[in-house]
Amino acid sequence: MARHIELNPVSHVTIGTIGEPGQRVFYLQGSRGPHLISLVIEKQQAAILVESLASLLHDLEGGDKTKPPVSQDDFFAMDTRLREPVEALFRVGNLGLGYSEETARIVMVAYELVEEDVEPNVVSFWASTDQVRALIPHAEAIIKSGRPLCGNCGRAIDQEGHFCPNRNGHLH
Repeated sequence: MARHIELNPVSHVTIGTIGEPGQRVFYLQGSRGPHLISLVIEKQQAAILVESLASLLHDLEGGDKTKPPVSQDDFFAMDTRLREPVEALFRVGNLGLGYSEETARIVMVAYELVEEDVEPNVVSFWASTDQVRALIPHAEAIIKSGRPLCGNCGRAIDQEGHFCPNRNGHLH
């Protein structure tokens, strides 16, 4: 039987990685008190989640571009590092977002990647807008810190180079 874990509200929420660029594993992690939940996500899922969170914040603020971004002092005051132990509960298949006007919290809902006809486990991370505002630049930096991209084909370049189809197969 599938279970639904609610971290409402989260005391900590972050996106982080373990491993070297090209071999990194991305995690969505949150905690409430002593309960720490780590979920494996794909880099693309992290990028889409961050983009969606930024769009949701923009909409919630009425498109107000005068609202100041998180200052560096505020950013570092909120701990956005992965917490130990990082033990994945499951790999995420789908993510959803929502907002509760009643509690003024954003909810990130993660659904387990499962076989067809199997009910997925679900984790809901309920975060304040300030927590999300601090998470966005942190996660953007994590996503961008991977391998450099080839200027010819847009594919990631490994430390040994890569096969570039736009350079007639020559290593870049």
